[in-house]
Amino acid sequence: MAEHLASIFGTEKDRVNCPFYFKIGACRHGDRCSRLHTKPSISPTLLLSNIYQRPDMITPGVDAQGQPIDSRKMQEHFEDFYEDLFEELSKYGEIESLNVCDNLADHMVDP
Repeated sequence: MAEHLASIFGTEKDRVNCPFYFKIGACRHGDRCSRLHTKPSISPTLLLSNIYQRPDMITPGVDAQGQPIDSRKMQEHFEDFYEDLFEELSKYGEIESLNVCDNLADHMVDP
């Protein structure tokens, strides 16, 4: 039994521990996630909460001035943000993987 539990720990089959949190240290469901988010005592992962804010954060598809935003503009906004973030973080060392998650969509890009 212990071997079986050890083999599924942190995978989709694990109904107790969140596999997304286990893999990348973040989960799009946050505190609403039905699974456990076990924080490690040490980790090579750096978590920067709430660093990316979409232009349509308040009302999806609409900017702060109430104007519609098309999907190309949203993608451009994200790509500009990602590029800036990657360049800044690269100044401090090698980046193995950079994951940016938000509540409305997940953007995961490996450099």
